[in-house]
Amino acid sequence: MPEMSTTTHPTWPRQLRLPGQVAAPDGPIDMRMMYVMHHAFRRDLDLFSAAVRNTPAAERATWALLGERWELFAEALHEHHTIEDAGVWPALESRGTPEEVATLHAMEAEHGEIDPLLEGCATGFRRLTQHADEDARAALVVRVCAARESLRRHLAHEETEAIAIIQRLLTQEEWTSIEEEHAPDLTLAQAARLVPWAAYGVPREALERVFREAGGGGFRVIWRLTRRRFARRHARTFRFA
Repeated sequence: MPEMSTTTHPTWPRQLRLPGQVAAPDGPIDMRMMYVMHHAFRRDLDLFSAAVRNTPAAERATWALLGERWELFAEALHEHHTIEDAGVWPALESRGTPEEVATLHAMEAEHGEIDPLLEGCATGFRRLTQHADEDARAALVVRVCAARESLRRHLAHEETEAIAIIQRLLTQEEWTSIEEEHAPDLTLAQAARLVPWAAYGVPREALERVFREAGGGGFRVIWRLTRRRFARRHARTFRFA
């Protein structure tokens, strides 16, 4: 069952706490979607780490599924980081203390360190989709482990320090404006890929809150229409994990 943080201000939202999450700083902004995405990133990297160790190199059909799932994961992570780099950190830099600005610069630098790790993993998945290459599998184990550890450190850093800065310096209205300006509008096809992926494994109580507060009910409808198909594909993808 998800935890909700206690609040120190009567008008602040109760922050979502999901499995694996390190912190949920209090403040005026409801960061529920941020934490749902962080949960999905951690979940997938844990699964990829087990899958690349245990999937036989000759299982090319499974490697193709793993490669497709990696593309979805990397696409979502890239978009997540792009919104932060283009919208969130610049909005904070002019308001923060020198120590806070240093934290924001560290966030951006960590994004730059993660990107080549992701591409190296993508190359490994493509190789194993085409060839039963045991050396490529062994190399991919190392690359995925490095990507997992790097991203886990980054997410913990963001949850403990960067989000605390966001909560101190921005209002909910400013946060919403940044999201509206920098987050791309999803097509129906994109939403059908991303919604079941982001929702998978989120405790039901938390998921109901996210759907309820997202407004419009569209995400809930998409989830209901796509969740079973996604779960079947997920099971095939990580059958050796």
